[in-house]
Amino acid sequence: RITEEKRMVDTKKEQERDELHRAIWAIADELRGAVDGWDFKNYVLGTMFYRYISENLCNYINSGEIDAGNTDFDFAKMPDEDAEEAREGLVEEKGFFILPSELFCNVRANAANDENLNETLERVFRHIEESAKGSEAESDFAGLFDDYDVNSNKLGSTVAKRNEKLVKLLNGVGEMNLGDVKDHSIDAFGDAYEYLMTMYASNAGKSGGEFFTPADVSELLTRLGTIGKTEINKVYDPACGSGSLLLKAEKILGKDAIRNGFYGQEINITTYNLCRINIINMFLHDVGFDKFDIACEDTLLSPQHWDDEPFELIVSNPPYSIKWAGDENPLLINDPRFAPAGVLAPKSKADMAFIMHSLSWLASNGTAAIVCFPGIMYRGGAEQKIRKYLVDNNYVDCVIQLPSNLFFGTSIATCIMVMKKNKADNKTLFIDATSECVKVTNNNKLTPENINRIVDVFAKREEVEHFAHLASYEEVSGNDYNLSVSTYVEAEDTREKIDIVKLNAEIKEIVAREQVLRDEIDKLSLIHI
Repeated sequence: RITEEKRMVDTKKEQERDELHRAIWAIADELRGAVDGWDFKNYVLGTMFYRYISENLCNYINSGEIDAGNTDFDFAKMPDEDAEEAREGLVEEKGFFILPSELFCNVRANAANDENLNETLERVFRHIEESAKGSEAESDFAGLFDDYDVNSNKLGSTVAKRNEKLVKLLNGVGEMNLGDVKDHSIDAFGDAYEYLMTMYASNAGKSGGEFFTPADVSELLTRLGTIGKTEINKVYDPACGSGSLLLKAEKILGKDAIRNGFYGQEINITTYNLCRINIINMFLHDVGFDKFDIACEDTLLSPQHWDDEPFELIVSNPPYSIKWAGDENPLLINDPRFAPAGVLAPKSKADMAFIMHSLSWLASNGTAAIVCFPGIMYRGGAEQKIRKYLVDNNYVDCVIQLPSNLFFGTSIATCIMVMKKNKADNKTLFIDATSECVKVTNNNKLTPENINRIVDVFAKREEVEHFAHLASYEEVSGNDYNLSVSTYVEAEDTREKIDIVKLNAEIKEIVAREQVLRDEIDKLSLIHI
């Protein structure tokens, strides 16, 4: 019965997801040719967020009034001047405030007749950001709508054309079936973001893999990092992008299981703002403001969480092989994050710098699960010296080779490095998960069964022929600290096996039969003569 109920719930979720995708596609169809895909993503998510916080605030206020016996109360119909009296208290409780006239539902209702809709939205967004000033949420709301440019020529060459597109955008998001406001889920926003990435990441002129970690990979990373744990102190992502990995940690462990909060840093301002929108969406689901600290800076050169480390869980999908200062900056070799290895990651490939940064900030009882470019596992030079440091000090717990084509915008077969500081043995587990996937449209995807198999073998640290090998320190060091999975896990030979003895017998029989036929032909020829 439980299985049947779960199947029905999953089916309902899938139907709701499909409906959401169709709604987003319909909006894209309306704006086709007007807004570049990458910008379109910001407009749709920004409008969804505006609707979310409007309905969340309304529901919060209305529920309180109804519980107090005022059953006909509706904040959306309240005069602005009356609502002002509640501003201070609501900012303290919710972190922000929106006047009734500036709620999504009311702006949308008047949008088609508002000749200055662009100015209206600009004013509303500015007021929402300003409402958080002086509260715990001030830094989280500051500049949050900067990427929602209502005056952009991309929306139209004239104010009228821009407003026409904005009306369609408001109506499209307003007609999305998100259910009762109390049921608005973090998943819906995440699903919308993931779908938009699938629509646009591959042709956005940039690597989608740098901005977004698909939900299946996020789940795998988080589960690898929390084996045997029901709670952790803090979760951290040094290259948090849109925040998908932080959100996944909350979803898998639960908000109360992450005692002291979520921390992340992101260098790209647009992606940073998307992350903050995702994070604030979690605020709306009763995760406190004080539990988040997301910074916008270069993690390698200007890390913003010195006072917050160490972290019990670190999950990350850093950008692959980007350039960084490296040995051009003489101060970096003395940085406590990089100094222990005695060498810096190459200037042209910062991958190992992210690894060393994460290791440095990892708690003694923690786990770091990081998506890596496969080249760092076997290349020589400085990267080999860093691998030697990691292996000699017994920090590498496991290396997992993933299938190709898991990430939007890149077909690279990435891998995962799992690091710990408190390993129970001095061995390294290698898992070949290249076949653990199913094909979905143009990409591969990890199914729940795929994830379970990888996690199960990881937890048991067991040998599985053609799938997992537990290598000793001597074996790894004997291979010049090569950490490529293919060096340790022998791929299964799927070629058809041929029985040579049987084949020779068959050939011998064919030759004999051929001779008989030739003899018969020769006899017929003599008779004919």
